[in-house]
Amino acid sequence: MNPAAFVRAHTRLTPVPLVPEISLHLAEEPFGIWEQTEHELGLAGLPPPFWAFAWAGGQALARYLLDQAGLVAGRRVLDVAAGSGLVAIGAALAGAGPVTATEVDRFAAAAIGLNARANGTAVTVTLADVLDGDGDDADMVLAGDVWYEKSMATRFLGFLNRASARGRDVLVGDPGRAYLPRANLEPVARYDVIVPRALEDADIKRTTVWRLGP
Repeated sequence: MNPAAFVRAHTRLTPVPLVPEISLHLAEEPFGIWEQTEHELGLAGLPPPFWAFAWAGGQALARYLLDQAGLVAGRRVLDVAAGSGLVAIGAALAGAGPVTATEVDRFAAAAIGLNARANGTAVTVTLADVLDGDGDDADMVLAGDVWYEKSMATRFLGFLNRASARGRDVLVGDPGRAYLPRANLEPVARYDVIVPRALEDADIKRTTVWRLGP
């Protein structure tokens, strides 16, 4: 089964709680789709299929972009480790363009394409690890819910710092993950986000949108 067919078979198009303007192909049961992904790839011990859920950081960041559309309208936007594409789609609906979403998971790339089309938005999907770069020609770099693992958080911070040093605006959404580099960030908005208890430690996560300072 190809990735797009897998996404269609194991998800349902569902409005996002904090951003009901956007609907995504989401899993109804977290562990079932996780097992199905491992079976499809013939691998065990895979990380969760991040693309199959609307994570709190992404919901908050997409909400902020839609509420503050002037920040992104007409600007080149890069959404890194985009998962479902929620943040990229939010940026596109707020008037950004072109919008690029990057992922290293081919199932995520397929999900982003399906989700972008379902919401009538143009999002270019790049299947690549871009964290050794600096955001290239993007005017704004976005990252939703990426601070959950130490080594990856270190790479993300380096990437985002390089993007900021080149004059790119950098926004991240985060519900208080363990490796959030708070010393480098300025809060710009906070939201209470409904999340799946099966994946989180609560039904609602207080989630912050942060701007990375120079």
